[in-house]
Amino acid sequence: MLFLLQDGITNGAIYALLGLALVLVFAVTRVILIPQGEFVTYGALSYAMLATGQVPGTALLAVAMGLVAFALDLFFARKALHARLVMRSVALNIVFPTALLGLVYALVGPHTPVAVNIALALLIVAAIGLFLYRIAFQPIAHTSVLVLLIASVGCHLALQGLGLVFFGAEGLRGPALSGAAVTAGPLRFTGQSLAVYGLTVGFIVALWLFFGYTRTGKALRATAVNRLGARLVGIRTTLSGQIAFLLASVIGAISGILIVPITTLYYDTGFLIGLKGFIAAIIGGLVSYPLTAVAAIVVGVVEAFSSFYASNFKEVIVFTLILPVLVLRSLAAPQVEEEKD
Repeated sequence: MLFLLQDGITNGAIYALLGLALVLVFAVTRVILIPQGEFVTYGALSYAMLATGQVPGTALLAVAMGLVAFALDLFFARKALHARLVMRSVALNIVFPTALLGLVYALVGPHTPVAVNIALALLIVAAIGLFLYRIAFQPIAHTSVLVLLIASVGCHLALQGLGLVFFGAEGLRGPALSGAAVTAGPLRFTGQSLAVYGLTVGFIVALWLFFGYTRTGKALRATAVNRLGARLVGIRTTLSGQIAFLLASVIGAISGILIVPITTLYYDTGFLIGLKGFIAAIIGGLVSYPLTAVAAIVVGVVEAFSSFYASNFKEVIVFTLILPVLVLRSLAAPQVEEEKD
């Protein structure tokens, strides 16, 4: 039982990170971020490829997406173009991903320090997350949740297909962050699992401080409460969406980097991992960060015990957790008339 609890808490900590990212993005942008699993995969496999001295295709994808984002900026601002706007767009959408690609080529190698590879992988996925919002979601930010969900599914399918192109069908595994280990009674905690616990707690505390004590965090909270009201008081809701996607992509990439030394990951593995984080987010009502974190630990523990006692039905049991929650929420929620066009 102790071993299963340890395994469940470790997995639950990863799901907690993903659940928090999903709640963050939905609260600010109303987007149910299905591609969160791809951020996990891209971060993990980019790190694994960098560790072997190869340049991941995701770095080239960031440059391509930056060019598309630059073209969109010019198109939507075509009636009010000025030098400052163009220079800002060039710096963010062209100079940044191009410089990042050059940095990857300059630093990549079989003997590059682990910390450098982690930093490069995080920068690559952060750029992809930022450009994904600009290309796919910013132009339709004011549409219904259903339209945003359809766009989210489309992005997931596109990124998953590109993942197959970049990383191939064979799985990859990255080097561990630390070879240290701590023994407590019958349990042995590896440096990797301790990193999972530490980073999860650190992120939860950092998000609490960010939303409670920084001006940007308070702006994101205001956007989550009332998007129109936030715009009326001068908050740039577009920038809020970009920050939300940036944080979600970084959290997803960190989750993948924490997982890839423990187990072999494939180009489509992240989707299933992201879904379990989504279950935790749904249990939290897509609004509560503490409830989402607790629900993620429960999901991880249930998964661990299910894999031991009924491995053939492990996924079924885990995903069934969402059914009673949906039933209870539907009974407790007031009836709302459907929106009319």
